[in-house]
Amino acid sequence: MTTSVQLDRIKKRFDSWDVNGDGRIDRSDCEAESKRILQALGEAPGSPRGRALTDTYLGMWNFFADKAGIDKENGQLTPEQFNDIVKEHVLENGSADFGKVIKPTIRAMIKLADVDDDDQISPTEFKTWLNAMGVENIDPADAFRQMHANGDDQLSADELVQAVHAYHMGEIDVPLLGH
Repeated sequence: MTTSVQLDRIKKRFDSWDVNGDGRIDRSDCEAESKRILQALGEAPGSPRGRALTDTYLGMWNFFADKAGIDKENGQLTPEQFNDIVKEHVLENGSADFGKVIKPTIRAMIKLADVDDDDQISPTEFKTWLNAMGVENIDPADAFRQMHANGDDQLSADELVQAVHAYHMGEIDVPLLGH
């Protein structure tokens, strides 16, 4: 059974990805979201890291378009379709499918925020991540502690994927992939 917290988070995710505010998500919304993040991080969209992030956002779009049975180029995802897909692939099935889709996006974000190039996110880098994602009203240190699992003072891609799932499940309060 989906809880009210989970439904609220699905709606917030939809609203954050509906960049143009037309009540639907399409390919251009995903491209705009990746460009917004790149601009916030001072990364050129045409750089290798910029293209990698945009490609992963388009990969997420393709996942949703495939699951909804809509055209990847011109289709539009309704809130109802989005809700159904998130419920099935994030909330009900342990997020295995969505984990495969989200992990490349997490890795691309790590590459952008990871100033020491250790393929992990430190508390300082995490604050940069949150700022780039437009996450407000969250204490970065507390958020880091909520997600940190192994005691090494770094967040790995796997920990961050688990955190995205935990957020949608209502287990933590840190929205990592959108404002």
